[in-house]
Amino acid sequence: MLANIHSLESFGTVDGPGIRFVIFFKGCPLRCQYCHNPDTWSQELHHPYTVEDLLEEILKYRSYITPDGGVTATGGEPLLQMEFIYELFKRLKAEGIHTACDTSGITFQSKNRSNVNRHKKLLEVTDLFLLDIKHIDNAKHKQLTGVENTNILEFARFLSRHHKKMWIRHVLIPNITGNDEDLLRLKNFIEELEGVEKIEVLPYHTMGILKYQRLGIPYPLQGVQPPSKEEVSKAKQLLGIEERKEEIQL
Repeated sequence: MLANIHSLESFGTVDGPGIRFVIFFKGCPLRCQYCHNPDTWSQELHHPYTVEDLLEEILKYRSYITPDGGVTATGGEPLLQMEFIYELFKRLKAEGIHTACDTSGITFQSKNRSNVNRHKKLLEVTDLFLLDIKHIDNAKHKQLTGVENTNILEFARFLSRHHKKMWIRHVLIPNITGNDEDLLRLKNFIEELEGVEKIEVLPYHTMGILKYQRLGIPYPLQGVQPPSKEEVSKAKQLLGIEERKEEIQL
């Protein structure tokens, strides 16, 4: 079994708890207007790895990714290569290494029994899901990413029903994902879920523009500025992030 890998990061600090070995998988069915990794979209074979190849590479860094860190699969959309991730995570769990999957949840199909069973199998070897909710409004989600959010929200509920730990991530873009009403709707949705340990507001940035230029792809959000500190603070307040911190402290 081969995985199509874009790149590896041996000292990641933003993709889950602790210091992490981060694997960027190739391929993504979404076309998020703010994506800063358009070079991961294509499923064209880039760097093929076997499970053994990756495990050998990861274990070189075991001394500082454990016990508080671990390994994160991200992308692209890593769950396009779910079978490989299952085999890799199974080996990592046998080594006592924490596993996390950074996903949009777009691969989940609640009415497809085989698909649900494949995702359920993955839950057995995944300690944490970093779930990206791009937009709570379905029409706005489709405009922003090219696809509806139905599968994504169903995947969040699926994780909740199975008591899986998750961090919810939301990219804040002024006038696109920062509407007060939408943020309150997102908060209400998250409050229905079990297992949410953390909510992250990720401020939109323009660091990916050069990649679009190199690939000859028009940048969809040309001229859109990152949110101000005040806008980020307000979004966190609307999502109840400060309240959640207080609850954790109590």
